[in-house]
Parts: sequence; structure tokens; C-alpha cells
Amino acid sequence: MKALILVDIQNDFCPGGSLAVPDGDAIVPLVNRLQMKFPLVAATQDWHPPNHGSFASTHGKKAYEVMEIHGVSQTLWPDHCVQKTHGAELVAGLDRQRIARTFTKGTDPAVDSYSGFLDADHRKATGLADFLREHGVEEVAIVGLATDYCVKYTALDAVKLGFRAAVIADACRGVNLQPGDSEAALTEMRKAGVRIVHSKDWLTGQTA
Repeated sequence: MKALILVDIQNDFCPGGSLAVPDGDAIVPLVNRLQMKFPLVAATQDWHPPNHGSFASTHGKKAYEVMEIHGVSQTLWPDHCVQKTHGAELVAGLDRQRIARTFTKGTDPAVDSYSGFLDADHRKATGLADFLREHGVEEVAIVGLATDYCVKYTALDAVKLGFRAAVIADACRGVNLQPGDSEAALTEMRKAGVRIVHSKDWLTGQTA
């Protein structure tokens, strides 16, 4: 069985949000169409407490500086996706009728979580892997925000956890803090065994 994973399609990651991904909202109509092609759809949602350790403001630093937190290199972000705020909500245009369950991540103030499966130190799981296995899922397709962060780490963990994984590249958008970050992420995913595909392959039934 195949499942579609919608990664962090939230207000703060779309234009007007505090950590807006360029053209982040442009994927929404395509994602809505893709949902119809999968028997199971799950979503992930950044759900940070205030003063989260990944926020630059928590450390009195500037956004996008890098520091080490608990032995892990951490990019410091603008405050984003704070629990129970508008920025943390899934975007209004996203069709939610087919989303079976939404998994929150980044809830531990001390540890970031780009992956929809596990936090950054791989000690705490979100429950997504167990949910997929309970439904007999063997293959996942991943869409959402952002290509070079949460999509990438979700895909890499999917493979490590034993799922066949594909990223539908045109249904994702990247942050690209450095030029070429998204392309580098796609290359890294390919090398790890993630298939990089185009939405037309799913919409026309051409994927195997």
C-alpha cells in the first residue's frame, strides 16, 4: 500500500509567514490533486512551544546564525509555527478531508525536528512510522515544505525506517538559504535511495 505524506504545509512557511518559503503556497492546488491518487494521506505539522531552542530569539542571536545545541549544529530560525497560533495552522486552501491523521513535531523545546518521523537526535518518534505500518504501508510519496529541510529529512528517515520513498519534486519548494540547496538536497536523497519523481507520473498513473 502507498501513502502520501504532506510535510509542513503551514501558514508560517507560506508567503506572509514568519519563515516563508518562496512560492510555498503554489504547491497547494497540486497537492490537493495528488491526494486523490492515494488510499492514505498523512500530514506533518511543526508545533513548537514558545522559546523553542531552534529560534534565534531564544538565544539572543540573529536569524540564520548557526550554533551548537547539545552537540548538534543548529541553524537558528525566526520564531515560527508556535503552538496554537495562526502561523502553525495548515494553510486554508489545503484540502483536509482526506488527511487521516496529522503528526506534530518539534514539540520538545530542546530539540529540533525537521523529519516527520523522528526528532533531530533520533530519540523521540512522532508516531508516523507506526501509523503507516499499522495501515500496511510499504511505500510513501512525500510533498510539501521545504525541499532542503523537512522534506529531505522526512524522506531520508523513511528509507532508514524501511519504507520505499519517493519525493514529488514539483509538489515541494525549498528555502535555499544558499543557492542550490534544494538541488543538493535532491541529489542527497537520490544517493540514499529516494526516488525523485514528477507529479505527472502519479496523476497519469505512470509510476510503479
